[in-house]
Amino acid sequence: MSHRAARYLPYIAAGLAVVGLDRITKSLVLTSLVPAGSVPVIPGLFDLTFVRNPGGVFGLFRSLDAGWRGLLFTVMPAAAILLIGLYAARVPAHRKVTLLALSLILGGALGNLLDRFKYGHVIDFLDFYWREHHWPAFNVADSAICVGVGLLIGESLFGTESPAPEGGAEPPSPVEPSRESAP
Repeated sequence: MSHRAARYLPYIAAGLAVVGLDRITKSLVLTSLVPAGSVPVIPGLFDLTFVRNPGGVFGLFRSLDAGWRGLLFTVMPAAAILLIGLYAARVPAHRKVTLLALSLILGGALGNLLDRFKYGHVIDFLDFYWREHHWPAFNVADSAICVGVGLLIGESLFGTESPAPEGGAEPPSPVEPSRESAP
């Protein structure tokens, strides 16, 4: 493996960690909760609730015809994963925030896509609410996607990453100033 490719390993690992954590938590939900059942974690604020989500994020398009919904929520995410992956491969290694954001988005998208292939829907279980107001249930993959998108928005608004060095090369390593006096 080249030195250049090795710089991307932490981001690949982050994306795979999202997929792994998503799979583990959903497996625990499937073995520990009954569908539509809830377990209070913080009464009045947060429950673990097993929800089968046939729609998109936050249940959008759940009433769409099952054939179209299946096509929309498998083909589109697969295409998005491919395009984001191709884009991420072109992002310079010094753009750490961007690479982390893309790895979180890819890991989350892949986690939910695996659910669609395996179950025909996404398993959601994180249920936050206040009194009778419920936020739509979500999962680890959804959380990673939201954090990744938030990082990208923050990066574009606040520009925390340094621009690419001249010539498109990686930024130089910091060098200590010489202690010798100038002639």
